[in-house]
Amino acid sequence: MTRTLLQQELTEVQEEMMVMAEMVASAIERSIRALKERDVELARQIIADDLKVNDKRYAIEERCLEIIATQQPMASDLRTIISVLYIIVDLERMGDHAEGIAKLAILLADEPPLKPYIDIPRMAQVSIGMLRDAVEAFRRRDPQMARAVSDRDDEVDALYDQVYRELLTFMLQDPRTIQRATWLTWVAHNLERIADRATNICERVVYLVEGRIQEMNVSKY
Repeated sequence: MTRTLLQQELTEVQEEMMVMAEMVASAIERSIRALKERDVELARQIIADDLKVNDKRYAIEERCLEIIATQQPMASDLRTIISVLYIIVDLERMGDHAEGIAKLAILLADEPPLKPYIDIPRMAQVSIGMLRDAVEAFRRRDPQMARAVSDRDDEVDALYDQVYRELLTFMLQDPRTIQRATWLTWVAHNLERIADRATNICERVVYLVEGRIQEMNVSKY
């Protein structure tokens, strides 16, 4: 009965982690929509909702610590718990990045657009896909899938380079664009960091299955 209870507890914390991951993915999606649509109210809602992400992280953390204290998990179970503890920290940070984008969306809402948004939404699409697929690799216990997900970070880095160079050109050609271009650079940087944190989750999948830490796709930023 003790072992059955432990497995039930482990299943529940992993399910809660996946709920948290979807909360974060939704926050990122909505932050980009707020940016594109100049939707200040949506941006403010994202900022307010970040507290729910934080609360979810702390609730999962407390549950994990309680399992360690009361259920005497074995080595393989401990790897699961440790992986969850690390992943929820990265998820919470991703939520902070989404909140940061929402704050920038508010700043940019009353400013004339520099150009149509193309590369930044593409960065968001790839980063969100990496997040969801990294969590799916965790659910499947699939290190090969995790490695494939981490490789997609190169696409996000390339898009970031493209956005940065283009925004720098705007700033050099017209100093009046410096503030707007700087804010958009920060948006792109938040998305680049989200992809990096998705890669961190992939590293935890490899640790969970293979019992070793493998650093993946080290970012140059």
